[in-house]
Amino acid sequence: MDLSLHQDLLSDARAGNPSAINRPLALCQPDIRRYAQRTCMISDVDDAIQESLIILSRHIGSLRAAAAFSSWLFRIVRHECHRMARKALRTDPWDDARAETYLSANSSEELRHDLAAALESLPRPYRELLILRDIEELTISEISAKLGESRAATKSRLHRARQLTREYLLG
Repeated sequence: MDLSLHQDLLSDARAGNPSAINRPLALCQPDIRRYAQRTCMISDVDDAIQESLIILSRHIGSLRAAAAFSSWLFRIVRHECHRMARKALRTDPWDDARAETYLSANSSEELRHDLAAALESLPRPYRELLILRDIEELTISEISAKLGESRAATKSRLHRARQLTREYLLG
């Protein structure tokens, strides 16, 4: 998202001009939608975008530098995606400390066994997708062509397959 050309617009929005707030919101929405589709559970994308835009409109006045707008906005979207996932799953799927504990507490053989069991627990389409991507190391484009589906659908299903595997291993 290149808002460097819109410094005056952001300055007006930061100053509290209500009509100037709508323009940056409209400009950034396609970019944050793409980001949310990669970051959120697919069912949370629209809600995360809406919540992020509400937060943005409420707090744009506190933004110190217009150049920080993009990174600030993407952090808001990521936070909203994670918050919604924690709420929906009643756990934090991005709990890296828990993953580290799991990895350090198990031997390589136990990890291989657990991973095989996790893969077997997946529905066939998810298992196939993980094998194509993470074992055969095909690109998203190659997988999409092989399965006859769009890149977006492939990426979404891959994200869900990895989520399910992580839940199995850490759950």
